[in-house]
Amino acid sequence: MAKPDFYELLGVSRDADEKTLKSAFRKKAMQYHPDRNPDDAEAEQSFKAVNEAYEVLRDEQKRAAYDRFGHQAFEQGGMGGGGFGGAGAGGAGMGDIFEEIFGEFMGGGRRRSSGGAQRGSDMRYNLEISLEEAFEGKTVDLVLPTSVACDTCSGSGAKPGTSPSTCSTCGGMGKVRMSQGFFAMERTCPTCGGRGEVIKDPCDTCSGAGRVTQERTLSVNIPAGIDDGNRIRVAGEGEAGMRGAPAGDLYIFVSIKPHELFQRDGADLFCRAPISVVTAALGGSFEVPTLDSGRTRVKVPEGTQTGKQFRLKTKGMPILRQRDFGDMYVQVQVETPQKLTKRQRELLEEFEAEGGEHNHPEMSGFFTKVKDFFGG
Repeated sequence: MAKPDFYELLGVSRDADEKTLKSAFRKKAMQYHPDRNPDDAEAEQSFKAVNEAYEVLRDEQKRAAYDRFGHQAFEQGGMGGGGFGGAGAGGAGMGDIFEEIFGEFMGGGRRRSSGGAQRGSDMRYNLEISLEEAFEGKTVDLVLPTSVACDTCSGSGAKPGTSPSTCSTCGGMGKVRMSQGFFAMERTCPTCGGRGEVIKDPCDTCSGAGRVTQERTLSVNIPAGIDDGNRIRVAGEGEAGMRGAPAGDLYIFVSIKPHELFQRDGADLFCRAPISVVTAALGGSFEVPTLDSGRTRVKVPEGTQTGKQFRLKTKGMPILRQRDFGDMYVQVQVETPQKLTKRQRELLEEFEAEGGEHNHPEMSGFFTKVKDFFGG
């Protein structure tokens, strides 16, 4: 039976570059991998075929020979008769290919220490603070239920006076290699779970885990200017690793409570201030509080309309890890008087009678457009 074309087998064009070849090989190899297709002879054969195809096409010399002579280039006597089983014909072994392509999938394990022990898990803590606390910054004491290294065995997992021994199955490597024909595959050692060591006499306190669960208090600095949704990473303060492995990290996710007066946008603050009709018409001033426990005065020019915004420079939030500050924007809203007395009503009616178009230019302009719309 004729061998399938290597390019068709991987599903790539004949001018595919190295990156495209690697991506196609990874997809095919994962599709036909024996772990995903146990006791499937057809999948096993397909797995071998895609490995063979990639082994040839990833090598420039082999690929050039294949493009010119096809499968005959590698039959008995071709390319030095090296075949594809190992490092013959200048190629790398299949174990090297799988280590390069799959890494963690094939047992590389990025979250393991050099000795094979599993790194501790990262932890998340949700912290809610007020806008004033975000302005000033603060130090908080967090009470965390977490895994810490066992004091009895100093994190080794072995009973005091004893120590873990090297795993006899993997020789301390944490991985075992299986060979099938022309390719090799590495898996996590089933005896030690990838740690490279076994504990024959486990610690009574932690039952051999090397860590116990308990509450601890941690002081964390919250910097001034921190914003809603910011994350603080505290290295090495997550869960303890298994049997002396490095601890994970602690991630603090900050949220800020809604404020009764201010809204925040980055380093800028916004607020609304009601003013009377008299202040809007004649001009005046009013005070607004600031987050630094101070006050600042806003001057209102005569004839101010609702929606007018005043900018107060550097009265906003501190910019994170800088010396600069944002601004505060105060938007005024002219409040219509209610529950008028008889005298107040008379005064307003007199004002209206004395008024003219020059007192209400926007209103006059609007009704002029209305008249024009209806044809005068």
